[in-house]
Order: sequence, then C-alpha cells, then structure tokens
Amino acid sequence: MTESNNKQRLLGVYCRGIAMGAADVVPGVSGGTVAFITGIYEELLRSIQSVNITALKLLFNQGPQAAWQHINGTFLLVLMLGILTSVASLARGISYLLDHHPLLVWSFFFGLILASSIHMIKQLTAWRVTTVVAMVVGAIAAYTIGEMKPSELSPDLLIFFGAGAIAICAMILPGISGSFILVLMGMYGHVLVAVKDLQLITLAAFAAGCGIGLLSFSHLLSWLFKRFHNQTLGLLTGFLIGSLNLVWPWKQTLTYYQNRHGEQLALEQQNVLPSAYQSLAGVDPQTLFCLALMVFGVFLVFLLEKIGQKEALASKNS
Repeated sequence: MTESNNKQRLLGVYCRGIAMGAADVVPGVSGGTVAFITGIYEELLRSIQSVNITALKLLFNQGPQAAWQHINGTFLLVLMLGILTSVASLARGISYLLDHHPLLVWSFFFGLILASSIHMIKQLTAWRVTTVVAMVVGAIAAYTIGEMKPSELSPDLLIFFGAGAIAICAMILPGISGSFILVLMGMYGHVLVAVKDLQLITLAAFAAGCGIGLLSFSHLLSWLFKRFHNQTLGLLTGFLIGSLNLVWPWKQTLTYYQNRHGEQLALEQQNVLPSAYQSLAGVDPQTLFCLALMVFGVFLVFLLEKIGQKEALASKNS
C-alpha cells in the first residue's frame, strides 16, 4: 500500500471512529453497527483480541515496534481518536437534541438501524435452520432488553468501573446499544455529566472498566465468528431487528418514576402510530420531517456500505 493510500485509509478509519462515537452516545444505537456496515468490524475484533500476552512478550523481546504491529496499533489508535473526538464534542449536543427534538433524533436513528438490518441480512451466505433460530433469539433478546425498566444506581468509582465493563460489551455488538444498557442501569446521565464536566478520575474508572470488558468480550466474539460465522451474523441481525422497537419515535408514556434528583422520567412506554401520537401526547408528530430523516438515515447507511465496499476492493487490489 502506498503512503498516500495509507493516509487515505487512516482518514477513513478516523471518520468511522467519529461515526461510532456519535452512535454510542445515543441510547438505542450501537457503535458496533457502524463498524459492521463500514467494513471494519472483524478487523476491530481481531485487533482488540491481539492485545494479549503475546503482545507483551513481543514488547520485551523485540521492542515496541513489533508489539505495535502485532496489535494493529495504528488502526486502534486512529479509531479511538475518532471515537473520543466524537464523544467529547457531541455529548452536549446530542443531549440537547434528545431533550428538545426527540422525535427527529429517533426517526433518524430508526432509519439507520432499519437499513443496517437489511445490510446484515445481505451478509448471510446460507439460510440454515440454526441461522434463523439465532436471528429469532437475537430479536427476542433485543426486544426484551428494550422493554426492561430503568433502575437508578448511586454512582461511585466502582459502579462506574462495572458500568463501563458491562456497557462496552453491548457497544461492540451491532444492534445492542451500550448507552441503553447505561440507561437501564441508571448510569447514562451520570456518564454524560462526567464527560461534559471532564471528571477525569471518574472517566478513568469508567474507561478502565471498558478496557477490561472489551478485552474479555472480544475474545468470545472472535471465537464465535471463527466457529459459527453465519449463526453469529444471524444473532447480530436479530439484535438489530429487535432494537427497532426501542428507537421507534412515537411513544405514549404510560407510567413515570422519580429519580433521586426529583426528575420525572418515563418508566413504561408503548409505541403508537403518528396519527394517534398528537391526541395521546399533545405534541405535533412532525410526520413528514420524521419520515424524511428516516429516509436520510437509510440513505446514509447504504452510502457508508458503498464506501466500505470500495475501500475493501482498493485494499485488496493494492
């Protein structure tokens, strides 16, 4: 690969990191979905998995350069810089949009996930009974998680560490949102505040949990892809399909709960049609704008898919 092609590829990786970070900030959307549709998912898993005892031996026996190459360090560093850039810059903005324009935000992400489901289905090379069963199980699991009621934890550094370890497992799974897992744990708001206020010790505890969880879970995912590739794809596709229930924009809130800050938050919700939303919620359903954003989300995924295919072909031919 020439130097110019390598720079172009790294720029593409950085942009993918930005997209992954933006997705991971929003409850209901997974950065793993972005990694999958842009063609870097399995490389990401292999790179994370290579951070192991072999890399440590190479570091001591052959030096930093050998260890860096073993873990695909440049790829991981550039991707992480993109993710961090996005999280740091978008956390406040996405919080504002979710508070003030929730219908438009969720419509856009509904379109993203719908198109991502179609993309995943196209990756399946053989429709066996086990593949279909895995897809159904994934859909039921994601739907069930979406129907769970959020709790409220009293955060300390250990809680932030545990939340990071659990949420990161979902963040690298297409279809299951790590941010939503944080919502279920009652930790989403606390993590956003820590990011916005640059609470470095708290963020370090959360990041340490993410690191431990990521290294552990990536090995399981890599093993599943090697042994049960099609079934694993079916399971992940099911996760995406099941998560569509969570990101449906028009919802009627049935019951509320009060968190420890005295805020009234939705506890139970049910999906409704746009035509019924205004009378039930007393809010304009913004149907045309929402549908336009859904279509834009679908278009964006297919654009990312084409870019990923083009770069994969260029890399193969170089």
